Amino acid sequence: MAPEPTSPVAGEQQDRSGETQDPATYEITKPLDEESPLLSPTRDEEQEGLIEDGSVHHDRDETSETKPLWYMILLTISIGGLQLAWAVELSNGSPYLLSLGLSKSLMALVWIAGPLTGTIVQPYVGILSDNCRSSWGKRTPFMIAGSAATIISLLALAWVREIVGGFLGLCGVDRESEGVKVTIIVVAVLFVYVLDVAINTVQAGIRAFILDCCPSHQQEAANSMASRVLGVGNIIGYVAGNIDLPKHLWFFGNTQFKVLCVIASLALGSTVALSIGTVRERDASLEGPPPKGRGGLIAFFKQVFKSIRRLPPQTRKVCEVQFFAWVGFFPQLFYSSSYIGDIYVQPFLEANPNMTPEEIDKLYEKATRVGTFALLIYAITSLATNVFLPFLIAPSYDSPANASLRAQRGQHTRLSRFLDHLVIPWLTLRRAWLIAHLIFATCMFSTLFVRSVGGATALIGIVGVSWALTLWAPFAIISAEISKLEEVRRLRASSPDDNNNNNTTDQAGIVLGIHNMSVSSPQIFATVGSSIIFKFLQKPRGTPGDHSIAVVLAAGGLSTLVAAFLTSRIQDEVEIPEGVVVEEGLAAFGVLSS
Repeated sequence: MAPEPTSPVAGEQQDRSGETQDPATYEITKPLDEESPLLSPTRDEEQEGLIEDGSVHHDRDETSETKPLWYMILLTISIGGLQLAWAVELSNGSPYLLSLGLSKSLMALVWIAGPLTGTIVQPYVGILSDNCRSSWGKRTPFMIAGSAATIISLLALAWVREIVGGFLGLCGVDRESEGVKVTIIVVAVLFVYVLDVAINTVQAGIRAFILDCCPSHQQEAANSMASRVLGVGNIIGYVAGNIDLPKHLWFFGNTQFKVLCVIASLALGSTVALSIGTVRERDASLEGPPPKGRGGLIAFFKQVFKSIRRLPPQTRKVCEVQFFAWVGFFPQLFYSSSYIGDIYVQPFLEANPNMTPEEIDKLYEKATRVGTFALLIYAITSLATNVFLPFLIAPSYDSPANASLRAQRGQHTRLSRFLDHLVIPWLTLRRAWLIAHLIFATCMFSTLFVRSVGGATALIGIVGVSWALTLWAPFAIISAEISKLEEVRRLRASSPDDNNNNNTTDQAGIVLGIHNMSVSSPQIFATVGSSIIFKFLQKPRGTPGDHSIAVVLAAGGLSTLVAAFLTSRIQDEVEIPEGVVVEEGLAAFGVLSS
């Protein structure tokens, strides 16, 4: 559903010659100069003097001008640090909880923490950050607070045995008693929930930070860079997980999980500091007051539901795809390493069914490293896809008029002409995303039949292609649409006849939060379904013949087929042609009713 009708842009604007123009006939004619393997320019999203946001860090030219490569790296590097924290939780979280004594069926219910917190926390943080009027910017305070909470909860989870055992030991309780073991599990689960709340807070801030600080014509490029940074973060995390870290970094901790948590904490803190220290947001304190409204849980849900009803058309379709896609992706993310590990231990368990608990623990620790190596291959495949695939993707924002203008200005260098030849005309970003869903479903179905470590590693590695598109395509499609609508919102806000109460264009924070709801809420279904499957099919730890994880993965593949069908219904974005008036452009984005 399109946003509610609002009054058109009011007031007169001055062009560069000083003559006034009616904004309803103000043509978008100035093309942007940009060369990118991801997209080509179509129009100047912000005419000089058309938007005045009062920023002390980004004036009009800085807001709309094409950003260089180093800017994109610094803008997105914080999400790479966050990914290290995710990589630790995804690759080692399940084995760590199992080592504490948690069963597979209960572990599946523990991981419901992620989707539960993602469904609620990210939209809530999005609303809070949209309404934030800090001089640091709207997103920076939440990035800082979320990062600090993530670091604390990561380290507390890694040292949960020492924290709980030491505290209860002071009370005279035997550290080896069954009660202490149960308490350790309960506290560990509590820290998992705190960790997921913290990670969702910083992730909501980072995603909106990237969108706010990047011009609309570079949103696809920014999200592609973000996916590359995520790939680098994954690789670092999985390489570290595949090494016997306590042997080399003993001063960080005496277990693999402890050292990984320290490394992830250092990476997150340093990258977030680098991003917010070099890329400054607009001074939000100079903006007008936030919309008035009552606080509280009821008001929060009212605003969320209201925003869901008026989601922009492309964003709505992407959210529908994401709902079904993530029913499949969630089990794959959390159980891939355990899937590989179960295959690895089978011959050892069959050859020696009377292994001691210590021998079983040692065997599964080795199996975890083998599974983490598969995730390393997965991360390398994902990064390679994000590096090279953009050169093959047909730009979504190109137009013949701009191509002609660039040729007239001599902008086509040998390199740009070479890159143009690499483009596959029919392979749009949306079609690549559809193919990625089909690849994922095929690999997940294959887990039912693959019984070798090498074959299973190959399957998980191929899934890296699908993961690369999942990190790129939906955010690129949504960000481009939101960014354009955000420019319209600022234009309205600068109009003297604007009534803020009638401004129904939602800002980046809440829209990205709703998108995350479409990612998080299906994970609840996936978690409950996984728990049911494990309840009937799992065998005790150390018992051969357990293939329950493969069944869970294959079930997720079925849902991904639905996502592929819905992706086929998304249209490749239709740009506003050269010379179209602003008012028509607003109507095209659903801001004005026809």
